[in-house]
Formats: sequence, structure tokens, C-alpha cells
Amino acid sequence: MSSATTSSTTSEGYFPGTFRKDFVASIVVFLVALPLCIGIAVAVGVNPARALITGIVGGLIVGFFSGSPLQVSGPAAGLFVIVADIIAQQRAKFLEFHSGPEAGAETAAVAYSLAALGFAVLVAGVIQIVAGRLMIGRWFQAVSPAVINGMLAGIGILIIVSQFHVMLDHEALWHGHKAHGGLQYMATIPEAIWKCFTPEEKGHVHHLAAAIGLVTIGTMILWQSLAPKQLKLIPAALLGIIMATTVAIVWSFPLKQLVVPENLLEEVSFLTSTPEWMSILTDSSLYLSALVIALVASAETLLCATAIDKMKQGHKTNHDKELTAQGIGNVLCGLVGALPMTGVIVRSSANVNAGGQTRGVTIMHGAWLLLFIVLLPSILTMVPKAALGALLVYTGFKLLNIKQIKELYRTSWSEFAIYASTVTLIVSFDLLVGVVAGIVLSSIKLLATFTRFEADLDLVPESNRATLSLHGAATFLRLPILTARLEEVPENADLHVDLTNLSYVDHACFETLIDWARQHEKSGGQLTIDWSQLQGKFQKEVDIRHDDDPHDPSRNGSRHSSAIKGSVAAS
Repeated sequence: MSSATTSSTTSEGYFPGTFRKDFVASIVVFLVALPLCIGIAVAVGVNPARALITGIVGGLIVGFFSGSPLQVSGPAAGLFVIVADIIAQQRAKFLEFHSGPEAGAETAAVAYSLAALGFAVLVAGVIQIVAGRLMIGRWFQAVSPAVINGMLAGIGILIIVSQFHVMLDHEALWHGHKAHGGLQYMATIPEAIWKCFTPEEKGHVHHLAAAIGLVTIGTMILWQSLAPKQLKLIPAALLGIIMATTVAIVWSFPLKQLVVPENLLEEVSFLTSTPEWMSILTDSSLYLSALVIALVASAETLLCATAIDKMKQGHKTNHDKELTAQGIGNVLCGLVGALPMTGVIVRSSANVNAGGQTRGVTIMHGAWLLLFIVLLPSILTMVPKAALGALLVYTGFKLLNIKQIKELYRTSWSEFAIYASTVTLIVSFDLLVGVVAGIVLSSIKLLATFTRFEADLDLVPESNRATLSLHGAATFLRLPILTARLEEVPENADLHVDLTNLSYVDHACFETLIDWARQHEKSGGQLTIDWSQLQGKFQKEVDIRHDDDPHDPSRNGSRHSSAIKGSVAAS
């Protein structure tokens, strides 16, 4: 067991105390994971078995290697956009270059696209393993929160606008072709809504699907708000799906249902199972897709791990180990043609809230998924697709996080602008464009922050006093400004340096102030500066005490604050 587990493991032994808690938590996590796995598969357009295989691998395999024992991995809504795009693009590419009977060509195109997806997931896993071994995992924490939150919100919007059609059993068509991308899905929403109010005219059942969707979402919202405390562990998503399925069966609604293979192995596919596998290996676009999967999956995983660290006292994630574990899982998922995985906040938080103690929860939840799909696959065929679409619409809304948008808007205009730009570009173009643009904008903001510096000198000749007010970041790039202002100070003046609006000072500027202070005192002047405050804005370890120098500013008592010696904390 990991060192991050609680002390109960060591004090009681794993059996029976800790095992009992993990067993209960694993059932809860399984019940949360099951409908989400199926819903994501429906959203992507693949058989639910492929998503369940990912959940099984995330539990049974990744659970053993995880650097965040309480984090639960599986297929995530955050990767839905990328996966759907890969399948659509590869299918279209195959049909463009192959001729033959329409039905046969379509079947071959689907097989080809799934093999291409598997290869991209495998390469993404390799990238994650390499990144984990090179200890790059912790650097994902350096990505601006505005970009990460913008990425999740953009994905949330794409999930909402695409799964809204699934919730209504509606096929979104754009100029006669299947809609693709956020804008096209948005543009076809009014048509889907209109059809719900004209069932007699068109002879369709979109209104019934909409009713099932509302039952699903309504059940989830009411349960989360009104459920008794002792029953809170029962997942709202599971209750929503059960309620919607029951309503559909009792009233015999003729809605689209799931299709699930009786044998799990029927959905296992390998790269070499398609005759065109060599063309997949040489497709440069798949390597780019793999990089995007690796980046997004890693960011989402480590963001989730950080959230779990905050939820569980004493829990500490090894980011590099977790990244390596995710890579191992994605390599295996790619080999068998399953969906890519990440750490999933919904399942992980359910684990913590249910009292999970160790990685045993994750491993057991994978075993429950395996047993369910082997022994009870026929139950899934009763679930209406509209209910699963509604589940993902609700999930997308949670990713959008309206409360967070309001807080960001109030806190920082620049961060909100980065957030809004990331979201807009993701929805308008694609995920990669939005995330890259967000990172570029964050870098520009950082550069602007660390190059903005002002030094205002106020001279009072009558009293031979002067005040130097420093604003922004004092770096070597702005050293000429600082030295120019210091040169304007009369030799015998009493200079007060105001650090109130100084955000950062680097080594070059720090040493310049020290050297100038010595020279100024030698010429008969005085310097008043809060050296301890300046110390807190300096980012390196320095020792500027010179005991043999009578002009050392740190020796001059309270006027110059205390001596600066030893380790200086980062600002």
C-alpha cells in the first residue's frame, strides 16, 4: 500500500477494518462509474464495452501503479471531443480513398477509425510514461488555472451542445451531413427543440425522449438537494438512469436503446486486425492527436489529483508516478482498442466521500465493472440513449462551473480574458487551438507582468529629502530605469524607498540597491528602506551581511530594518 494511505491501514491491518471501508466505497464508485462509462461511449459513438474496458483497466491495472491511491481512473468526458474528432476524421479519410459497396465500405471505415484511435491512445500512453520518467508531471501544475478551467469549460459546452441532440433522440445534420464541431451543433439545436413540439406533424418521438431526459436530470438534481444524509452515498447519476429507464419501460416509449455485445472480447480490437494498419502507422495527424490526448489527459488527471489532495487530509500525490501509471493504462487501452483514460474527479470524489482508504477501492471497482459486463450485459440494453445523453448534458454543465466564472470575472480581468478566449476558440475551432492560444496568452501576460516597472522619484530640496516609489517587477531588463533614478538622488540626501507596490526584485536589482546604499552613505547621505520587506520579494538565497564593512546598510539599526542574512523566501 502507498504511504499516502491513512493510519488505519497500519494500526488495524488491512483486514478487517480498512478492507470493510474500501469494500463499501468500491461499490459506490462502481455505481458512479457504470452510467458515466456508458454515457461517454454513447457520446463518442462507440460500443459501451470499449468504455467499460477502459474503466476495468483503470481499476485493475492503473490502481496498482497509481501515484494518487484514492484517485479513480477511467474514460472521461474531457476527452470526448478529441476521441470523437479522431474517429470522424479517420472514418472520412478511409471513405475518401476507398471504393466499394456502401455497407461494406462503411463497416471497414468504422473498423479503420477505431484501429487508428487505438494507435493514437497507445502513442499518448508512451508519451505519458516518458514524461513521468523524466519527472515532467509536476510541471503541469505551472499551467495557468485560467487555461485549465477554460479547457474544462470549453469541453463542457461541447458536451452540452452535442449531447443535447442525443437527449432528444435527434440526429444533428448540417447541410445534409452529420454535424461536427461546437458551432454546427449549436446551430441545429433550434431544429431539435422545434421537433419536440411538432410530433404529430413529423411522426417522431423526440418529445418522449425529451421527457426521459428531463426525468433523468430532474431526479439527479432533486436527489442531490433532498436526499437524507444517510442515503447520500447512493449516486444521483445511477438513480437518474434507473428512474428514466423505469419510466421508458412502464410507458413503452419507442426510444433508441443501447446495443451491447454478449461477449466482451467481441469489442477487443488490435491494430493489426485492419488490413490498412501500415497506413495508420505513417499517418502524421495521428501523432499530433496522440500528443493532444497526452496533454489533455495529463492535465485533467493531475488537476483531479490536486483536488483529491485538498479533499483528503494527509493524502499526497506523486505526480510523476501518477503520470507514469496513466501512461501504462493508456498503452493497454490502445492495444485493445478501448477509449483513453484520465483520472476522473466525479469518481475520485465519490471515493473520498464514501470513506475510501487505500488503492483497494480503485482495484475493486475495476473488478465490479468486469463482473458486471461479463455476467449482466443484457441489463444495459434496457437503458434509453436519451437518459445517457441527459446525464452527459448535466455533466457538461458541471464542467462549465458558472460559480467559478463569476469569481474569475470579479478577481482578474486579464485572467477572465484568457479564460474566455480559451473557451471561445475551443468551441469555435477545436480543443488544441483553444488550449495553445490560452497558453500563449498566459505567457504574454506573464511577460508583461515581469517587464512592467516604474520608479518614481519625488525630491524635496528644502528638507534635502527624497522618496523613490517602486512599482511592478524590478528585473535586470528594467535595471537602467532603476539606476537612472538613483543617479538623480543628491549625494547627501535622505532617501526613503517605498516598496508597497513592488511585486518582485531579482538578483541584479537587489545587488544594485545594496551597492548604491553603501556608496550613498559614504558620501554623507542616508537610506531608509525596509530590507525585510525587500527580502520577501527576492527569490534566491543570499547573504549580504559584510561584518567588516562599516557602511553595510544592514548594520545601521532600525532605520535600515534588520540584517538580511541567509535564506530569502520566494515572493
